[in-house]
Amino acid sequence: MDLIPTPDQVVSAAANVATRVVYGGIADLRPMPRTLIDEGTLREVHHYRPVAHVRDVGDPVLLVTPLAAPALCYDLRRGCSLVEHLVDAGRPTYLVEYGAVSFRDRSLGIEHWVDDVVPAAIRAVSAHAGGRPVHLVGWSLGGIFALLAAAADASLPVASIAVLGAPFDVRQVPLVAPLRPLLDLTAGHRLITRIYQAAGAAPQPLVRWAFQLSSFQKLVTKPLALARNLDDADYLAQIEAVDRFMANMIAYPGRTFGQLYHRLLKANALVEGTFELDGRTLSVGDITVPVLVFGGASDGIAPIGAVKALVPLLTGSPEVRFEIVPGGHLGMLTGRGARTATWPVIDAWVDEWSVPTDDAGTAAAEKEASIGANPKRRYGSAGSRALRR
Repeated sequence: MDLIPTPDQVVSAAANVATRVVYGGIADLRPMPRTLIDEGTLREVHHYRPVAHVRDVGDPVLLVTPLAAPALCYDLRRGCSLVEHLVDAGRPTYLVEYGAVSFRDRSLGIEHWVDDVVPAAIRAVSAHAGGRPVHLVGWSLGGIFALLAAAADASLPVASIAVLGAPFDVRQVPLVAPLRPLLDLTAGHRLITRIYQAAGAAPQPLVRWAFQLSSFQKLVTKPLALARNLDDADYLAQIEAVDRFMANMIAYPGRTFGQLYHRLLKANALVEGTFELDGRTLSVGDITVPVLVFGGASDGIAPIGAVKALVPLLTGSPEVRFEIVPGGHLGMLTGRGARTATWPVIDAWVDEWSVPTDDAGTAAAEKEASIGANPKRRYGSAGSRALRR
């Protein structure tokens, strides 16, 4: 809105304020309809129902939710929902989420998600989609879970992996550097360890505060930004949807939080591409499917350098592509700019590495055709492979 608003801006701003007062908000927060197809301990796999007159065709897409963040990250609001975008395009769309974490889940570690939750979800989705291979899309820690699950079990029916905002070198995360002296200071006293062990989890308010801290500047300037954009209904709707997302953060199980804190935050364990888990060494170099890596141009939680560190580690992948897109940590996935930047790239990637529907044979043949080279892909791979040199 201009410093001296135009009459049209005043009318739009008044209408937006009235809508918020009368109806309680501007955003259309209705979730996309879905059906539960599989469940287990902290595992719910959902299939999003196709829209009228659009039939699910092609390989399925499985959205892998990170811990602590709600599945709203993929279905933020109507008009700015990756789920809605995929379903409207006729893609078989699925999501795995984990539900509320309680004290009884305190003993669950990262291996629960890497060895159980994500593999079980992949197999359930493939079976539900008629035995077709699955394209994984994972945001933040969800991307790391997807990569480690694929590295741990090459037999999983995975067609490709797309990861968004997944940091593999936390030394390049600005928020971590100021905490280093504190981490070193408390190391001998095990203060943080005692806190999360006693609580059984990293509580929801702490998780929400950490996420807000990464966008502290936006948090401080939010009232001014709202005032400047009172005439922009889409902007106000996005703010409402993000506020709801923040209010629904979920706790981390105690043991998982401990692993993330000690191995990823303090030891930077992923920087070499390996991760010790339950007596095994998992390596992302063992991944044998194409991988697409996204970095957010203004991501404060997983800046470009921290994310791009993954690219040269994917030595076994037939194609690796790195894309920088507008937005912060959440914005790169489901911000208003993602509609024209991130989502079209995901569309092209899934099309490139999908088995053509009219050529589909048996499930085994589909899997074999989807892993490795796809002779009918629409883009060359020379530029992507050059990233690994």
